[in-house]
Amino acid sequence: MKIKLQNANQRLLRRRREGILEMDLLMAMTILTLAILPLGFSFARERASLRAEYMRSAVDEIVDGEMEILAAGDWKNYPDGAQNYIVHGNTAAHLPVGHFELTKNGNHLRLEWLPDHKQGIGTITREITVK
Repeated sequence: MKIKLQNANQRLLRRRREGILEMDLLMAMTILTLAILPLGFSFARERASLRAEYMRSAVDEIVDGEMEILAAGDWKNYPDGAQNYIVHGNTAAHLPVGHFELTKNGNHLRLEWLPDHKQGIGTITREITVK
């Protein structure tokens, strides 16, 4: 009888230890999840921000390059007023939806990239007065 009681006590102690280990594992997983979830959201937000900055720098490069071409003498081929401007770079095919607009008033030039939808990039503008 004493042996049966001792075995029952050992089984009860083992179950308690196993239960405590399961609770420790559950708490560790909860803490890990609470620590990693904010990191995942911040990485996603940072990825979107980096993509917008990359697109903005690509548009900056295109507008600067096209403005240099216009300033070198190509501006004489365009009439006064606002008109759509076709860019010469292949990079423009990978830009977000938008268009380039050239406004010419005499010898004052304004080249803009205007997004068709709000995408975090905004309007990019360059202005010069040629001689």
